[in-house]
Amino acid sequence: MPDKETTSFMRSLCMGEIEEDVLLPFPEVPAKDVETLRQVITSLGQLLGPREKEFRAWDVAGELPAPFLEELKQFGLFGMVVPEEFGGMGFGSTAYSRALQEVSRYDGSVAATIGAHQSIGMRGLLLYGTEAQKRRWFPKLATGELIAAFCLTEPGAGSDAAGVKTTAVREGDAYLLNGSKLWITNGGLAGFFTVFAKTGKAEERGKLTAFVVTRDMPGVSTGPHEDKMGLRASSTAAVFLDNVRVPLDHVLGEEGKGFKVAMRILNNGRSGLGGGCVGGMKRMIELATGQAKGRIQFGRPISDFGLIKQKVGHMVVETYAAESAVAMVAGLTDQGYQDYAVEAAISKVFATEALWRTTDEALQIAGGNGFMREYPYERAMRDCRIFRIWEGTNEILRLFIALTAMNDVGAQLADLATSLKGVLADPIKGFGVLSDYALRRAGLATNVGRSKGAFTRLHPVLRDAAEVFEEATRDLATAADRILRKHGRRIVDMQFATRRLADIMIDLFVLACVLARVDGSVRRLGAEETAREREILEVFAGQVSHRVKSNFSKIDDNDDELIKSLADNAFELERFGWDNLA
Repeated sequence: MPDKETTSFMRSLCMGEIEEDVLLPFPEVPAKDVETLRQVITSLGQLLGPREKEFRAWDVAGELPAPFLEELKQFGLFGMVVPEEFGGMGFGSTAYSRALQEVSRYDGSVAATIGAHQSIGMRGLLLYGTEAQKRRWFPKLATGELIAAFCLTEPGAGSDAAGVKTTAVREGDAYLLNGSKLWITNGGLAGFFTVFAKTGKAEERGKLTAFVVTRDMPGVSTGPHEDKMGLRASSTAAVFLDNVRVPLDHVLGEEGKGFKVAMRILNNGRSGLGGGCVGGMKRMIELATGQAKGRIQFGRPISDFGLIKQKVGHMVVETYAAESAVAMVAGLTDQGYQDYAVEAAISKVFATEALWRTTDEALQIAGGNGFMREYPYERAMRDCRIFRIWEGTNEILRLFIALTAMNDVGAQLADLATSLKGVLADPIKGFGVLSDYALRRAGLATNVGRSKGAFTRLHPVLRDAAEVFEEATRDLATAADRILRKHGRRIVDMQFATRRLADIMIDLFVLACVLARVDGSVRRLGAEETAREREILEVFAGQVSHRVKSNFSKIDDNDDELIKSLADNAFELERFGWDNLA
């Protein structure tokens, strides 16, 4: 069995090893959560199902009414992840993600309010809180008496989280916090803030500490409700800290370790955002299929036409794939795996981008109706646009995904470099290292001598798709090696190359999740009953194979420098440089 403290499926894959025991069997909702989850889903249908007109009106008004928020609290929706001993439902990541999926089918602003509270707002208390801290705040967080917000982003610190300027200066038995936080979801509603402030020296970056700050502390204030493009009814506001005195026992985790706390909160909570994306995609398929069957053109429903079928078919494939990846990451969390940051980042990138494509296609199928505010498509499109920016932009996450792989490959190359330095002084030892590395490279090319170079536990009917994955795995490991050798220390600035590697990794992890999910279905239901799921797998495996080969071919043969040159020209001019009016 894999070591849950150190094993990462994707980090191993970049070295050419398939850690199939991490993925198989495909995770399911834990038995302890099933009945409660069913009750929650039924309740959500009763509470949210009849309110489409109200959601549209609240979107226009830019606010969720207080009486409706009270209903959410009474239904227990703010306490899904709070342990039962403190009055919550005690959901793990899998059940919580599935519940947020259901909320998102009805309204994005409601999902954002509930999700920001539990996915990130109070997640630090769940992960790092002391017993005394949990006893103090969890009961009120479970009932919604306290709503939580996550306060990391600042005017000068968005993706560059280490650039936080808010300070926390130790004064006796407390810290004095000063600074401001920007675009805080639930900022106008929250009474409980997880705040990140700088506790290191002025010249140090990244020396952050996480604090619990409550609204009743003198010096805490919030700005007006932000007028947003989407999720308009959710609360977004700036948070201001003016000489806020925070007791020592409000620190979450250790002083100076706040960056690690923030990253773990975001990683741990990504299955909530992912679940929301999947719920939105499923709703778009419901709307699009109903619209296509009811819309008659040229004497036939447009659902009969090939181009509409193509759109809906791809929507189905991407929804299944996104749900598989999100469920896998949630399952890794519930099973106690510690090193899943790359997998969590991949699930966020894939699910948010798949949701955007699915929403866009649903609106296209709706035609002119999709452009009208009377229908839900345009609101869904506005709502989901933020997801590719939230909780780490997809551009930054792609760099993280790829550079993590490069770091692991680079460690082996560093060993190789060390052996080369000493080869004359100790040629036998140096030759041993070189031989080991040569054997690994030969193994990647031939699959000979690699104990983890292929799946051994997948059902035989999935062999064709498994071979696509195994071949692409060899391409991935080779690509990482080639890119690092080509660019060396400059790899951090070679973002075209790292994006290609990240896209290969994203495709492979999601394909692995789809393989694992279909494997579970085949074993449970049989090959005949899972024909549709196997069709999804065949289509997605073909897409992945095509994209991986394309990205691999462009490592050395590309137009990167031309593209950068054109961009530099536009930056210099600060405009488009041509006009057909000569």
